[in-house]
Amino acid sequence: MQKSKETLMDKGKKIYNNLKPILEPKYKGKIIAIEVDSGGYVIGEDELDAELKAKELFPNKIFAFMRIGYPVVLLALRSLNLMEE
Repeated sequence: MQKSKETLMDKGKKIYNNLKPILEPKYKGKIIAIEVDSGGYVIGEDELDAELKAKELFPNKIFAFMRIGYPVVLLALRSLNLMEE
């Protein structure tokens, strides 16, 4: 059964909200890529940096991307295995 994009993004936002007190003081402005099934995450300087780190650590998974410390500046859901050629 395929999960809807809204459900996956909601899951990513919930995980992020739990991490906010830890992340925002140190990483404000950076990008977080959250692997929505495990709750694992990586932090990058920008979206590409976070994506490359996430792909290496969690191959073939789906990620929610957000800018740390900013409400809905960046919300993206991406399955990296679809991007490989």
